Amino acid sequence: MRRHTAFTMSFVALAVAVATACGIEGRADAGPAAQAPTAKESGKQLWHESSGQPVANVSVPSHSSLAPLVKQLKPAVVNISSTTVMKNPHKGLRMPQGGGDDDENQQLFERFFGQREMPEELKGTSLGSGFIINEDGFVLTNNHVVKDATDIKVRLSDGREFEAKIVGRDPASDVALIKLQQLKGKLPTVALGDSDALDQGDFVVAIGSPLGFRESVTFGIISAKDRTLNSGPFDDFLQTDAAINQGNSGGPLFNMKGEVVGINTAIISPQIGSGIGFAVPINIAKQLIPQLLAGKVSRGYLGVAVSDLTPDFIQGFGLKEGTKGALVQSVVPKAPADKAGVKPGDVVVAVNGKAVDNPGLLTRTVSAIPPGGKATLTVLRGNEKKDLQVTVAQRPDEEALARGELGGEEGEGGEGAQKPGANDKLGIRIAPIPPKAASELGVQPDQGVLVVSVNPNGPAGTAGIRRNDVILEVNRQPVNKVEQVVGLIQQMKPGQVIVLRVQRGSQATYLPVKIGGEKEKK
Repeated sequence: MRRHTAFTMSFVALAVAVATACGIEGRADAGPAAQAPTAKESGKQLWHESSGQPVANVSVPSHSSLAPLVKQLKPAVVNISSTTVMKNPHKGLRMPQGGGDDDENQQLFERFFGQREMPEELKGTSLGSGFIINEDGFVLTNNHVVKDATDIKVRLSDGREFEAKIVGRDPASDVALIKLQQLKGKLPTVALGDSDALDQGDFVVAIGSPLGFRESVTFGIISAKDRTLNSGPFDDFLQTDAAINQGNSGGPLFNMKGEVVGINTAIISPQIGSGIGFAVPINIAKQLIPQLLAGKVSRGYLGVAVSDLTPDFIQGFGLKEGTKGALVQSVVPKAPADKAGVKPGDVVVAVNGKAVDNPGLLTRTVSAIPPGGKATLTVLRGNEKKDLQVTVAQRPDEEALARGELGGEEGEGGEGAQKPGANDKLGIRIAPIPPKAASELGVQPDQGVLVVSVNPNGPAGTAGIRRNDVILEVNRQPVNKVEQVVGLIQQMKPGQVIVLRVQRGSQATYLPVKIGGEKEKK
């Protein structure tokens, strides 16, 4: 379990600890929102794509019973039990002999392990759900249901049991594909729908094994779309009030046509048995299935750091009110975006003609493009719109990307004989960069000016400017002299927004700063 503000967020796989300290905890990361072409295997369709008509000619009757729909769908929903074997770091440890508390501990030890020494291996089991997507025995579920599993057993509603093997896993989206072994008899299947077609308020049905109770059915609505849980760059969840609990993990979320529109994945709950449920949109899984079948998932990569386009940025850059997009804060040298001509300060508003409203949507859209694929980025540079052609690269692993994140501690640097550039409008003092300090600050000797002090309660301090930051640009104009910065700031009126591009360590970012002082009366 993980804490999420005042709530407890638990991933919905029921983890049963057979040995102490051996619980299995799952992840819930969302992947790129994209709709992929139908996957093929040996010339056959890998999954049953919906025709848009109710599955098996079943629709919800007017007298409001879901029984006919559930009867059709339930056979293809499975219970998944996985076993994980872990090396015991305390193997061979013996319990001390003696009276009092030691005797009670010894009895508890032998009750769990049936011996006086700790075993070499500890076993844990995890219960979850899944659904069969074709007659060859492929089953979709959550990655955290089968992660690290050494043994997977799948039970159908008709009582049949199969062993299963992992075909492919994607921790970033928490989606996994497994395959039933030694098939006997015909398998029931479900149809995969279109999660992009969902609207807030649409009815949905969840089927799974909450708390180990197999084939449980709950009913609700789509409470929201495009939800993020701060669990990764690909967060894009469906939110539902259909009751979801531990053990529902990997199970299907159906629309009223009987199509799978989501994979139940996580809950945020103040207490067990209540809360808000989240599901991975099925279009994400459909986009990933061909790669899961190949055993490896690759995502597209631009090489940009982006942020929200806030009202302050819109004002500072002189953009039209209501403009939406992803603001490019920095560009990785020699990365695809750099080669395509993307510049810091550009606002990406579309990819291949599809509108991009926020940074998360840009990341998910680009990640859905296969490495080596072509894309057209539509960017705003000032008020000029440009189309840039880019060849997408393969996304590095998240740890490599994390090493280049913005941030870092404030530098200690001495103030020496700095030439102050006091400016009450921003609440900072600036100075030329000493030539010997330029390389340490990550800039060229003739690039930028140094922030030598910051009033933490002033406009710049409130916006996030720190001591030893280097101001590279003021309203997209490169600067390298104190007089330039002071002159540009003096042109601004109280209440207006000025955009500073600031270098901190190896990264540069734009920060909007609202000019201090009283606004002019109109």
